[in-house]
Amino acid sequence: MLWRRSPATALVALRCTFSMLDDTRHRSTMARRTPLHARPRERSRTTPERGVRGRSRRPGVEGNTRLTSSLGAVLLVLLFLEGLTIVSIGSLLTPHIVIGVLLIPPVLLKIASTSWRMVRYYMGHREYRRKGPPAPLLRILGPVIVVLTVVLLASGVGLVVGAPTSWRPQLFTIHRASFVLWFAAMAIHVLGHLVETARFAPRDFIPYTRRQVNGASSRQWALAAALTLGVIAAFAVLPYAANWRASFFG
Repeated sequence: MLWRRSPATALVALRCTFSMLDDTRHRSTMARRTPLHARPRERSRTTPERGVRGRSRRPGVEGNTRLTSSLGAVLLVLLFLEGLTIVSIGSLLTPHIVIGVLLIPPVLLKIASTSWRMVRYYMGHREYRRKGPPAPLLRILGPVIVVLTVVLLASGVGLVVGAPTSWRPQLFTIHRASFVLWFAAMAIHVLGHLVETARFAPRDFIPYTRRQVNGASSRQWALAAALTLGVIAAFAVLPYAANWRASFFG
């Protein structure tokens, strides 16, 4: 049909067709030669979790930090109350014993949470390695505080509950000496972690930050369970506290 109309028109049409074919071949050749990193990429519909507002993340290291900080805040309050009883230990011996026993389950849970972080760090877990260890002084004091805390609580429970009368002077000396050392180490520990505790302790209790990391309910239940066990143990030791007070202070 083109040749019947005009040879010139047909020639122009053929040239346009060949030009389009050459342009298509050129584009495909350039696409094959272009490196993958230089090619334009389509934006993925899915973005990383940290870039999505309000999306929950796996607990990991922040979940551990939240639990440890919550326990630290609770223990700080209980230890303050325990310290007040020392001012007048004669008249406040029973509250001193009750609060001391109440401390035991939360303390054990905090030791477990901090030990979990230490184990994960030294096993080379990437997220815990990225967070890094505590400051060198706090890192050294950590095991010391654990040992002193266990000695302090064990000697106190032994004095009240199970120790023979002949052992009481020795246990009382151990209890007082371990308290002095524990108090000095704990003062440095609290000051070193005070900012982190204030930052992370409330996050599982504020609706907006609570949703950011999964497992808030589990952490709260763990904290509540530790306090409940402490209350049960404190009530169980009340008769022993009364008997010990009568025998010690006459």
